[in-house]
Amino acid sequence: MAEMVPAWVDGRLQPVEKLAVHQRGLRHLAVSVFVMAGPLVLIQRRAAGKYHTPGLWANTCCTHPRWGEDTAACAQRRLREELGITGLTPAFADRVEYRADVGGGLTEHEVVDIFLAQTTTALPLAPDPAEVWETRWIDLYDLAAEVQRNPARFTPWLRIYLAEHMDRIFGVGLRLAR
Repeated sequence: MAEMVPAWVDGRLQPVEKLAVHQRGLRHLAVSVFVMAGPLVLIQRRAAGKYHTPGLWANTCCTHPRWGEDTAACAQRRLREELGITGLTPAFADRVEYRADVGGGLTEHEVVDIFLAQTTTALPLAPDPAEVWETRWIDLYDLAAEVQRNPARFTPWLRIYLAEHMDRIFGVGLRLAR
């Protein structure tokens, strides 16, 4: 069965098949989660079998809510499905919109609810190999520097989040505390 995600068609939010959303470049809802352990962020390398941006590093997890699904519930669902993470309650941090070519004639034009969750690096992980190639913890500012040095290794949305929305997502206090 095709996965239906909320997308705007003719100015109205309606369910549209996920691949068609990306093929048509439709503006649609999305969710991104950053799991943090103090200044460290958990990132994942997308599985080689993903239909776009395979093998690239991304934030902890990201997805599209199902039609009618609350974005906070979606964030928890995808943490569990992609990484086997349970017991965290991500908090809404911000909403951003971006448009990016993700290769293969596909476009992400997302209105993204971004969530943050705090934990420790001892958090048990059980990544789904169909979704996640590998994971690692990295200091947020080291990640931002690595993205600037080697942008082709990272998903377009992670590059956009860090270059254009870092203070909005993570707070200016984090930068001052470093």
